[in-house]
Amino acid sequence: MTSKAPLAADAVPVPDLLCDEAEVRIDLDELHQTLAFAFALGTSLDAFERVLAAAALPSSTWDRKDFERDIFLEDLVTRALRIRIGGRTVAPCLPYLLRAISEPPTDLRVVTFRQRILAELAGSPELRRDFERIYQRLVALRAAFCAEGGSRRGGDTHRRLEILRIVQEVVDDLAGAFAGATSGVARIRAFGIAAKESEAYQRLEALLDHERHLGTVDLRVRVGVDGTLRTFQIVRIRENQDNPLHTSAIARFFSRLRLFLRGYRVTPGEVTERLLDDVFSGMERPVALLFQLLGDMEFYLAGLGLADLARDKGLPVCLAELVPPGEAGLVIDRLYNPLLLAGKSKPVPSNLGTAHGDAVVIVTGPNSGGKTRLLQSIGLAQLLGQAGLFVTAERAVLPQLAGMFVSLIEEARSDQPEGQLGMELLRIRRLFEELGFGSLVLLDELCSGTNPSEGEEIARLVISLLPELKSPVFLTTHLLTLATHLEDEPPVPHLEFLQVDLDENERPTYGFRPGVAKTSLAHKTAARLGVTRDELAALIAKKKRAESLGERPLPSSRRVARPIAPEKSAGAPERRRLRVTRR
Repeated sequence: MTSKAPLAADAVPVPDLLCDEAEVRIDLDELHQTLAFAFALGTSLDAFERVLAAAALPSSTWDRKDFERDIFLEDLVTRALRIRIGGRTVAPCLPYLLRAISEPPTDLRVVTFRQRILAELAGSPELRRDFERIYQRLVALRAAFCAEGGSRRGGDTHRRLEILRIVQEVVDDLAGAFAGATSGVARIRAFGIAAKESEAYQRLEALLDHERHLGTVDLRVRVGVDGTLRTFQIVRIRENQDNPLHTSAIARFFSRLRLFLRGYRVTPGEVTERLLDDVFSGMERPVALLFQLLGDMEFYLAGLGLADLARDKGLPVCLAELVPPGEAGLVIDRLYNPLLLAGKSKPVPSNLGTAHGDAVVIVTGPNSGGKTRLLQSIGLAQLLGQAGLFVTAERAVLPQLAGMFVSLIEEARSDQPEGQLGMELLRIRRLFEELGFGSLVLLDELCSGTNPSEGEEIARLVISLLPELKSPVFLTTHLLTLATHLEDEPPVPHLEFLQVDLDENERPTYGFRPGVAKTSLAHKTAARLGVTRDELAALIAKKKRAESLGERPLPSSRRVARPIAPEKSAGAPERRRLRVTRR
C-alpha cells in the first residue's frame, strides 16, 4: 500500500464563503508583499484591511451612493449588525463588510448559497461555536503579524516562530472542525484538511517539532530528607533523529567548515532566519486565503449578531424568499426597523403587502406616525434580503431587484444652488437620471416644498411616469387632496394606498392599513409641542408684563436647552422637545 503524496500549496481549495463557486477574490500579489513585510518586521492593521477592503465581490448592479445615506447604512452595521463573541464586541473590517452588504449579488444562486450557510450556523450551536472559535484564531493570527519585530538585524525569531505556531494551530483546527456541515461552511474543513496534507505544512510541522523537541536529556537527581535537591547529573542526551530537519553534530561541523573554507561566514542565527523564511514562504498562499476567509466570516457573524439582538427584544427574523421581479408583489409580515433594535424601546412590527410587483404605493398620515421609518424598514429589508442576510420580519417575499433609490432626508445647506422648491425638483430629476429599470424607489415627502396646487401638479407628473420604470415605488406625501383624487380616479395601473393606523384617540399605532388619511392631525402635533393660540398668547402676555415692569427679556446666551423625555415611538425616530429655563 503506497502512501498518498503530499499536496502542493497551490492545490489547496479556496475557502470562499461569499460565492457559490469558490474564487480567490483577494489580491494575492499585494497581500504577498504585506505578509512578507509583516513576517519580517510586523506591520499595521490598516495594511491588511486595505487589501481586504479592495477584494472582489460577486457581480452586482446596486450602486451604494443611491441609498447609503438615507437608510443610515453605516449605523446599521455598527449598531444592529454587531459582532459579539463571548459577550465581547469585535470590530470588523468595516469597509469590506459595508461592501458585502451594499452590493447584493445579481446571481440568485449566490444568495441561496449564503442563506444556507447562515441558516446552518443559526440552527446548529456546535457549528456556530466552531465558527466563532476559528474566527478568534484568525484574529489572533492577524494580531501576531501586526506585532512589532525585534530591533536586532533579521527580525525577532521568537515572534516569527509564534506566527508559525499559530498558523499550525489554525490549520489543525480547520481540519477538525465543522464535522457534518452540509452548507458552504464545509469548504473551511476541506481547506484545512488539504492544507494539512500539503508538503509545505509538513515542513512547517517538522520545523516546529524540531524547535520544540531538539533532543531528550535523561537526568539523575538526588533529593535530601528535607526535600531539597542535592545532586543533579545528566546521564544521557539523545537527539531527535526522527525529525526530517535533524543533522548530526559531525555533519553540522563539516557543513560549517566547508562554508568557512569557501569564504562564507554564516552564523547559526542567520541559518535559522533563512529556514523560517523558507517555511513561511511555502505556507504563504494558504495564509493569504485565511485573510479572505476572515472577512467572509465577519459577514455571517454580523448576520448572527442581528438575529441575537432581535431575539433579545422578542422579535423574529427570517431569510427572504426572492422571486423574479414583476411576477408577484412584495409581502412582509411583522416588518420592523433594525435601526431601532439598539434603542431601549421595542420596535412595533407592521404587515405590508402589494398586489403587484411594480405597484406605486402612496403612504399618507400624520407626522410622527412612522411613515419615514416604514420606508426605511422596506429599504433595509430589501437590502438585507438580497445580500443573503436575515430580514427583520417574520416572513418576507421580495422581488429580486436591480438596485434601490432612497431619498428620505433633504437638509438645507448654506451652499445649495436653489430654494426649497428647486432642491425638490433637482431631487426628482436625480431620481429619473440614476434609477434603472426594476429598482426599488423610496421617496419621502414628495413635493412638500411648494404651495399645494403647484405641488400637486408636479407630484401627479412624477406618479404618472414612475410606472414606466417597472419598479416598485413607495412614497409619502401630505398632499391629501391629491391622494384622495388619485384614489378615486387612478391615472396609472397598480396604484395602491396605505395610511397610518390610528387608535380610538387618534394616536398612531405605528401600523398601516389600506386607504388615504383624512387629516395629517397637524393640530394635535401643534398642541403636543405647545403651538396653540392660548399658549402663544400667554408667551406674548408674559413678555408684555416683563416690559411694563422694566425687566429685560432673558438673552439667548443665558438660555439652556434641556431635553424632555422622547415620545415612546418604535415606528418613528425619537424626537426631543426643548424646554428653555433660567440658569
